[in-house]
Amino acid sequence: MLEGPAPEELEAGSPAPCAASCHAQRVLQTLNAFRRSGTLTDVVLRAGGRDFPCHRAALSAGSAYFRSLFAAGRPERGPAVVPVAPVASEAAPGAAAAALAVVLDYVYGAGVRLRAEDEAAAVLALAERLGVAGLREACARFLEGRLRAANSLALRRVAAAFSLASLAERCGRVLRQAFVEVARHADFLELAPDEVAALLADPALGVAREEAVFEAAMRWVRHDAPARRGQLRRLLEHVRLPLLAPAYFLEKVEADELLQASRECRPLLLQARACFILGREAGALQARPRRFMELAEVIVVIGGCDRKGLLKLPFTDAYHPESRRWTPLPSLPGYTRSEFAACALRNDVYVSGGHINSRDVWMFSTPLHTWIKVASLLKGRWRHKMAVMQGQLFAVGGFDGLRRLRSVERYDPFSNTWVAAAPLPEAVSSAAVVSCAGRIYVIGGAGQDGVSTNKVQCFDPKEDQWSLRSPAPFSQRCLEAVSLEGIIYVVGGLMSKIFTYDPGTDVWGEAAVLPSPVESCGVTVCDGKIHILGGRDDLGESTDKVFTFDPSNGQVEAQPSLQRCTSSHGCITIIQTLGR
Repeated sequence: MLEGPAPEELEAGSPAPCAASCHAQRVLQTLNAFRRSGTLTDVVLRAGGRDFPCHRAALSAGSAYFRSLFAAGRPERGPAVVPVAPVASEAAPGAAAAALAVVLDYVYGAGVRLRAEDEAAAVLALAERLGVAGLREACARFLEGRLRAANSLALRRVAAAFSLASLAERCGRVLRQAFVEVARHADFLELAPDEVAALLADPALGVAREEAVFEAAMRWVRHDAPARRGQLRRLLEHVRLPLLAPAYFLEKVEADELLQASRECRPLLLQARACFILGREAGALQARPRRFMELAEVIVVIGGCDRKGLLKLPFTDAYHPESRRWTPLPSLPGYTRSEFAACALRNDVYVSGGHINSRDVWMFSTPLHTWIKVASLLKGRWRHKMAVMQGQLFAVGGFDGLRRLRSVERYDPFSNTWVAAAPLPEAVSSAAVVSCAGRIYVIGGAGQDGVSTNKVQCFDPKEDQWSLRSPAPFSQRCLEAVSLEGIIYVVGGLMSKIFTYDPGTDVWGEAAVLPSPVESCGVTVCDGKIHILGGRDDLGESTDKVFTFDPSNGQVEAQPSLQRCTSSHGCITIIQTLGR
């Protein structure tokens, strides 16, 4: 820490800091009084038809522009007249004079007195041109204090014009938080297409329901429909149509005349229809709720084994990563099961098997908030997996107590029936099973001889047959896999890495290194990140550790722990109304 001289070390006759400050203030006050009375002034500034007598020395001390101007000129016998042109060609004469008055008050130490946002913007522009340091911050603080939803778009333009980072950040926050109100104002209707698209695309838009986003987009287009109808598809791409109420979609979206006349928008409407029928598999990104909606993605954790693997846990809980809040859900009936298969279909949770030869299948109905027993499997199975494709469930492989299974069966929720599907080329249990890009992939697992395999088996529903793809760079069981934006991510098997597989190129890769190896963990995608929950460590004990992997930056981050240590549990992401 720097230290100043002791009081007794000050030079004789030098003023104390407080005295010097007071003296400087008195001098400025006197100069300002001279300016107002025209005493000893030697230059006149003219703006908007109004004259401002001033002192060259004071102006030079407070303004880089005047310092340069007067240093280059020769002394005049009488007061020179210096025109100060309006900052913008359309600025009213009165506005130009008012802005100059505020700048001069500041230069002469009389403070800053602002009354309106447009005045502050004019003062900012003039201060920038005249090189008056410090006035910029005073204007920015004034504008931040006047910021409201009604003027947030106008002030965002001011912030951009003068590179006011703090004001720009605050404007962005207000725009997001009060989007519904902002969209009602005339400024919103005058935005450029890029600006509207950026607002609609914001995942943190403060709307309770997606209907407000759709209505804002259509209001902007209808403001000048002949010129703007060509922007319809671009804007509609940022409206999360699958989150609209189905009745609203039918009555307000598909029946809209502008949309009916737009061929470009038809694929978006068809995709939304597919999401209503098939669920999130038809469009995961568009079906993801925005951060502040009444709906939110939550992770459902079902049962599993305790730390030592001796007890079967009865709990079913939902976890909201944004608020880090756990909500208890009804327990799965007959919870004495483990290594069952679990997945989500049309936002309902399905659980099958869970012990040797178990054929039981239970569905947790999200709207009814209860477990319902549905049609039993054709074949009792354990250590199998389920995947969703084309609106149907596929139960794949597993173990029946004697042998690994090749059998695959398909469930139709509309008829509540299971039928046999094309069997696996090779029987496996405890494999990773995931649907991606219209196919089902079965990765690794234990083969018929009990030895772990590295084979990748792929089912094509169009051909109704299986094929082998490039083998995995590992031979493991107790694996889990998820798909995100066309890429498959594989974890578990006590591997210390997250592996990736690209179905389009049939190429394997490595995404990240985990802090510790784990198997029989829960893995799911929530809010665009891969969540890895619990599992068994290399000592064979269940853990409560949670990690997330963000494919956008390749980072693995530790998260708050589970409520209890668990492994071989169900782990699924669904959409739930917050507060339930």
